[in-house]
Amino acid sequence: MTNGPGAGIPAVSTAILAMSRHLEVRDVLKTIVASARELLDAEYAALGVPDDHGGFAQFVVDGVSAEQWKAIGPLPRQHGILAAMLHNATPERLADVREDPRFGGWPAAHPDMSDFLGLPVADGDEILGALFLANKRCPQDAPSRPDGCGFTEDDERLLGILAQHAAIALTNARLYERSRELTIAGERARLAHELHDAVAQKLFSLRLTAQAATALVDRDPVRAKDELHQVAALAAEAAEELRAAVVELRPAALDEDGLVATLRSQIQVLDRAHAARVSFAAHGVRALPSAQEEAVLRVAQEALHNALRHSGAESVEVTLSRDGQGALLRIADDGCGFDPGAVRRAGRHLGLVSMHDRAGGVGGRLTVESEPGKGTAVEMEVPGG
Repeated sequence: MTNGPGAGIPAVSTAILAMSRHLEVRDVLKTIVASARELLDAEYAALGVPDDHGGFAQFVVDGVSAEQWKAIGPLPRQHGILAAMLHNATPERLADVREDPRFGGWPAAHPDMSDFLGLPVADGDEILGALFLANKRCPQDAPSRPDGCGFTEDDERLLGILAQHAAIALTNARLYERSRELTIAGERARLAHELHDAVAQKLFSLRLTAQAATALVDRDPVRAKDELHQVAALAAEAAEELRAAVVELRPAALDEDGLVATLRSQIQVLDRAHAARVSFAAHGVRALPSAQEEAVLRVAQEALHNALRHSGAESVEVTLSRDGQGALLRIADDGCGFDPGAVRRAGRHLGLVSMHDRAGGVGGRLTVESEPGKGTAVEMEVPGG
């Protein structure tokens, strides 16, 4: 790779576009590191996000295998050259990092590094991280040298441009994650409020019915028996409300289990908790970017909520299938349906606006088909990564 001014700018532009495609912090960090390494044709690249305890909250590497990284051991601490970049906010370009007086060595499994280029990633006065490269490869038209070719001023300039945009991408990703946390917290608060109201009403009715049964035991045993049957039915409904709410309040295990396993687990619980039969099938689905998986899960939950609470359905079928590089989610019920012409009323009542927003927010599309007396089908298409 030639890193002159004419060849470098298009490569930087490509790297910037790659970073802007991601919203999750971890994905942004990985893309920054991979882009920097490719842009400057280095053997190794890394980015460390400092914590407040002299270490790193996150540390992402490129050019080191998973086995080698595991053998290296614990994350590095903020010391030596890394500390200088973080504390002084200054670039570091060294012909041989091992000869720098601040160099303190590295673990036995650590790859050998010589030439070094590092820059802080900063948002104003806040240092977000330290981005560094090691072992510059020699261009194909240059003779190979035992000590490598070393990083140049042009390399430092290009990495500086990348670091500036990396700061923007990382800040945006942090804001997105914070916004999502607040949204999830808001949804959990709303569900908790719904749980309180629904169960409180059931328990209030349960208490009144039990009192009525007690009063009728001696003078009208037949009516008392009917009231006790009603007590049992109300108790079952209260238990059903509790089970369903617990499922919705429990944080989704997307990061650990993936979309298919998370959906299957939640739908199995809903099937046990509700009188309606709730089924799930997945067909050839690939892993999607985390933002898409989050949106698919939330739309599925909203549509299931509608089908189980409002439609009177006896059967709800959920399918998730591969659609090109993306996926197609379908939730179909045999319930009462509604008139799609009444968009405003139905949209507010069934959360259709929220579902449309979630789909559109990840580049997807939501369609709803329904007719009074003939059930409802919600479909969501999302692109792949």
